[in-house]
Amino acid sequence: MELMIMQWLAEPGLVHFLVVSALLLSLGIMAVLTRRNVIMVLMGVELILNSANINLIAFSRYTSLSLEGQMIGLFVIIIAAAEAAVALAIVLNMYNRFNTVNLDEIDSLKG
Repeated sequence: MELMIMQWLAEPGLVHFLVVSALLLSLGIMAVLTRRNVIMVLMGVELILNSANINLIAFSRYTSLSLEGQMIGLFVIIIAAAEAAVALAIVLNMYNRFNTVNLDEIDSLKG
């Protein structure tokens, strides 16, 4: 049994990447749904985007999609970096206005 598991882990295949991606997606969704801190929610969104990237690159590697999946993965990374910058700017403005980053305490966007 141990030899079979070690042999399965020795050569990573598409299933390995899909398992890692599913774990990251699950952790990201759990972070988005359960956390009240805006920074933690943003980190959950980043985990979800990274799981999508792993899927795109794994399918590109192990199927006949050639470089298309890798290019889409690179595009997603660029978009995620821009999204993180904009989101952090919004969080800083929210903190300046409400003196908190807790989503439960920020219930009004009007002055």
